[in-house]
Amino acid sequence: MKKGRPARGKTRLQLGAIPVRSAADGSLEILLITTRTTKRWTIPKGWPIKGLKAHEAAAREALEEAGAVGKIHRKAVGRYLYWKRMDDHFQLCKVKLFLLTVETRLDTWLERDQRHHHWFRQEDAVDLVEEPGLKAVLRSLKR
Repeated sequence: MKKGRPARGKTRLQLGAIPVRSAADGSLEILLITTRTTKRWTIPKGWPIKGLKAHEAAAREALEEAGAVGKIHRKAVGRYLYWKRMDDHFQLCKVKLFLLTVETRLDTWLERDQRHHHWFRQEDAVDLVEEPGLKAVLRSLKR
């Protein structure tokens, strides 16, 4: 398959965490990270992990990609579709999202030096992410 062409076949599942905390004024803040290659703002996400439930795998992604540790909610808060850039094609992915109430951030974590990371007010996070479906889910979150 040529580079830049959509993958044929099934949509692949990814699992994502939306790391959140309360700001001093009680408003919602969302921890965003950048992708490693294109440096777009997004949330921690990845492929299912054998032996882990969906929400546990999402929490693992938040730990590895953002150094975020906290209470992961077992029920998904939303889903969205996006095209993931692979080495030789684009893959359509459906991302199942779980809320992670962040209790602490680690000083060091697996991908710390590979990504930028920052806490944003909810409305700013909505503006910064590119995927329309992710924007909608972030916008819908209530404190």
